[in-house]
Amino acid sequence: MTMHARPARSRRRWGALLATALVALAPVRVLAQADPPRPPSLKTVPIPEPSNLGEFVRDRAAAIALGKALFWDMQVGSDGIQACASCHFNAGADSRSANQLNPGTLRRSPDGPDPDLGFSAPLGVNRALRASDFPISPASNDVVSSQGVVAQVFLGLSGEARERTRSVVDGDGFRLRGLNLRRVEPRNAPSVVNAVFNFRNFWDGRAENVFNGVNELGDKDANARVLRADDPRQPALVRIRLEDSSLASQAVAPPVSATEMSAAGRTFRHIGAKLAADPGRGRRLGGLRPLARQAVHPEDSVLGGLSRFPQNGLRVASYRELIERAFQPQWWDSDRLLAVGGDGTVRILNGATPRDDAYTMLEYNFGLFFGLSIQLYEATLVADDSPYDRFMDGDVGAISPLAVAGVDLFRSQARGRCINCHEGAELTGGSVRRVRESPTRIREGQALDRGFNNIGVLPTLEDLSVGGTDALGMPLSTVRRASPPQPEPLAVDGAFKVPGLRNVELTAPYFHNGGLLTLRDVLQFYSRGGDVRPQKSADGAIEIAPLNVLGNTPDELDALEAFLHSLTDERVRNQRAPFDHPELFVPNGHVGSQQVVFSDGQGAAMDAFAYVPPVGRRGARPLPRFLESR
Repeated sequence: MTMHARPARSRRRWGALLATALVALAPVRVLAQADPPRPPSLKTVPIPEPSNLGEFVRDRAAAIALGKALFWDMQVGSDGIQACASCHFNAGADSRSANQLNPGTLRRSPDGPDPDLGFSAPLGVNRALRASDFPISPASNDVVSSQGVVAQVFLGLSGEARERTRSVVDGDGFRLRGLNLRRVEPRNAPSVVNAVFNFRNFWDGRAENVFNGVNELGDKDANARVLRADDPRQPALVRIRLEDSSLASQAVAPPVSATEMSAAGRTFRHIGAKLAADPGRGRRLGGLRPLARQAVHPEDSVLGGLSRFPQNGLRVASYRELIERAFQPQWWDSDRLLAVGGDGTVRILNGATPRDDAYTMLEYNFGLFFGLSIQLYEATLVADDSPYDRFMDGDVGAISPLAVAGVDLFRSQARGRCINCHEGAELTGGSVRRVRESPTRIREGQALDRGFNNIGVLPTLEDLSVGGTDALGMPLSTVRRASPPQPEPLAVDGAFKVPGLRNVELTAPYFHNGGLLTLRDVLQFYSRGGDVRPQKSADGAIEIAPLNVLGNTPDELDALEAFLHSLTDERVRNQRAPFDHPELFVPNGHVGSQQVVFSDGQGAAMDAFAYVPPVGRRGARPLPRFLESR
């Protein structure tokens, strides 16, 4: 590390500040020779990427543009409102505060599923959260999360590329006075910024590192197939495999989730027919203009050259055009229509007559294009220029002496121990690099999936997380699936993915249940060794090793908090490229109150909206953080 030249007055000032801080923080300085080194700059870490990406993508810039458009486009949701970005619009996370509560629908009893559909007073549907609601007690399993769509079933597409749906009574309790409300996810939305470094994604790791082109299940789904046409006249179903693609695996789950973005029963084939249909290939529909309901800033760092500003949308008529620019033709170039049976079987049709169960190859493979393009876009959302990163790059004045003391406490094995889970430059043991080194971590004689921990936020049975099973009924935990089995007891039940920490200042509320409001609350949680002790495995047979009780002093907490603040990349805060974006209208609860709401005339409550204006590469005023008013 080299010292940057500074004027003599500046050197004296920093020297005096450092001396003062070292005296004031003498109780903090407990480093030992065995303590790990300071985490390096994130700039030292290569961005993970599948080695066979070129087999699929022929124009990276076009694929990134496609991914950014799809991520922010409200037309992707069944209701024409819900976008991927609806839950990830502020520092990659969600800062909405109205109708953001789930009653605990992931709770399980020892005898089987037992979801909790009741809220703890005064919390409830359509509540406008306030600071006095926090911390949410571990005695309550209510979760602060993200609202999605109202309960509906998918009926088909109309000739105008609109979805036909029918409202159904919400069975999970998201209703008020006979009206459906937007359903709320059972876990708080983590940030997508720096998520490219995660070996697996989602809190429970169900988005596998391997992308199969169809869903989040990776290699576990032996039936996942996409179409390939080396000869356009003879498309064939094939299995594909792209490693280090958990972002693609993650991306394809929400658009077909009946809680997050979709009417029940909709598939990616339907989404492809809605957004990217080709009327010249026997289809009745013409597809939709990308971002047709939203303004795109003319200086958008990715989409500016395609913007129609001040009109909405991009200067391409359909997503089909963007797909054909971005992807190799063997994945979309065939004139044959394909009929899909109720059991998923595919039959190539001889004619080109439109029919409800027939799709073009491009429509059939739409999940492949969606997942990979969003992965490539999200891979640009790397926040590696925080003051701490600059400090580790050699700028010794980039962070305060208090923050320096904080990072040293962070790595101390006597008073911090944070680095044991928030490992490496990525600040998470769940990174691609760390899991590649060792997929298992042994902690106090117990085996865990590396990068996943049960830290005592809620009782284990409130949410099994990586200790649960996937859509195929297979264990999510890699150590539970290991063959031969791990010799140590497994401590995977109730264990959640360890998040990276950059920009954590901007992404309240915290933990998978959104139960804590401030960074100080989080630090005090760790200082007292968690909130639920003892924790046990789902069957009660194993007592899971708890967090250490550190009993940090106020000076130590100040230092740790200063370090966490030094991890904020100002480009993220100020929405500067690559963190700029199109316009977005975000549902933020329903017009009315916790007692009464107004009908939209179709069986649901009328939406209230928060407005996110379009931003170009030079950024804009920061968006309000959670519970922050302007």
